[in-house]
Amino acid sequence: MRVVLVGGHESSDGADLARFDDVDERVSVAAPGRGLHNALTAFLDDGETVVVLPMTFGRNPTMVADTAKTLKWLAPRHPGRLSLAAPFGQPDHLIAWLRTAANRARATDAGTALLIVAPHSNTFDEAELHRIAYLVAAHGSLPEVAVAIADDADALSGAVQRLRRLGATRVAAVPAGFAASLPVTDAEDLAPLMSHSAVRRVVHTRVRDALTALAAGGDGIDQGLAADHGHGYAHSHAFEESQGHGHSHPHPHPHTHADGTTHAHGHPHEHHQLQH
Repeated sequence: MRVVLVGGHESSDGADLARFDDVDERVSVAAPGRGLHNALTAFLDDGETVVVLPMTFGRNPTMVADTAKTLKWLAPRHPGRLSLAAPFGQPDHLIAWLRTAANRARATDAGTALLIVAPHSNTFDEAELHRIAYLVAAHGSLPEVAVAIADDADALSGAVQRLRRLGATRVAAVPAGFAASLPVTDAEDLAPLMSHSAVRRVVHTRVRDALTALAAGGDGIDQGLAADHGHGYAHSHAFEESQGHGHSHPHPHPHTHADGTTHAHGHPHEHHQLQH
């Protein structure tokens, strides 16, 4: 059995996952697209069963859908041997880990400002990070929680200096993804967000659940294809409805159960044309 970790902008297109590439554990890393397709083809042609795990905290649903498209193409040629696991995490998990980082920062200095760092991606995924930071701040104990969309040391240093101009005497920076470290600045580097062992525990859980589902006939691919439904402007009906036009198609709604599992039901929503 082979595990393939797929990384998008939360892991520098998989570069931040290289430390989890493990020959003995049969874990490989790939970026979405042609690289993933070629890796899966090689493993499947060798007769392996493959579980593909999207390494996202829920801020990159497009990557999950793109990964599912690759698997959708290959799965019919290798029945019962290819599975798409549930994503590594969801935004709630990211919020919880960022609060843990905030508590670590507070333990040193209660006046610390927390800077949550992520590379440039796209407007919607960056906006989601600002929402997450607000929730971390709202339920946290630090005086300031901010976001830095920064690809290098200069951009990150600029964000640190802005916090200092606002009065922060100590700034701690933490990645909103899988980076093992951040560019060097005069902020304290709290990376990584999760320890190596914690990441591996989650990976093992997702893979175990995917293999159980595969044995029962579920490969997770169709769920993955719907991962970016409603993400971005492409699915916004606000304009068409304001013009008196409607649409009718299913919208999956997640339902969380007492045991913590979540699944989606597709309910058709009728959007009727306005009457004139």
